[in-house]
Amino acid sequence: MAKIRVAYEYSEAEDKSIRLGLFLIISAVVSLFILGFCWLNPALQDLQGKTANCTVLSVQQIGETFECTFTCGSDCKGTSLYPCLQIYVNNSESNSRALLHQDEQQLISNPKCSYIPPCERENQKNSENVLHWQEYWNKEIGFQPFTCYFNQHRRPEDVLLRRTHDENVLLHCFLWPLVTFMVGVLIVVLTICARSLAVKAEAIQKRKYS
Repeated sequence: MAKIRVAYEYSEAEDKSIRLGLFLIISAVVSLFILGFCWLNPALQDLQGKTANCTVLSVQQIGETFECTFTCGSDCKGTSLYPCLQIYVNNSESNSRALLHQDEQQLISNPKCSYIPPCERENQKNSENVLHWQEYWNKEIGFQPFTCYFNQHRRPEDVLLRRTHDENVLLHCFLWPLVTFMVGVLIVVLTICARSLAVKAEAIQKRKYS
């Protein structure tokens, strides 16, 4: 019985392989929960928004300014001001007036304005960026319909120009943890099968010479 017990013991390399496989399996499960909490939930909320056709109703600066934070080095930060631009559109789905925003992030950062420019040190550059965006919507877009996104239940008075997340986020949230999990299972199964075959081969050889 002692000989059989020794024969079934795993070598150091096999033991490391099984530990690696178990580590990958646990990592896959943990990463699935982390990605689900950080990415999947926001992505699902984002994808709940409906697609609509929007038409510009008005484009104007309302005379208010807001602060933004700029960086000028690893240990250098500061604040500057940018003017508030509001772009109101007609939402074809609800046939109502709504405030346009670049994306979900800008909507959360400043729900009152349609555009947050890249923050520059000088207020004048921020104003020029906003003015350029205002002219783009006045001259280039005008009254042409364009695709927008809205969520009737969360924020019915706002629409987004683009989604922050798309279907690719859902794919990555499930794909990479699943691949890691399958690799871990494969390593464990192959190691156990290889050891089992080695034990059987050893037993057959002992029978031949016994």
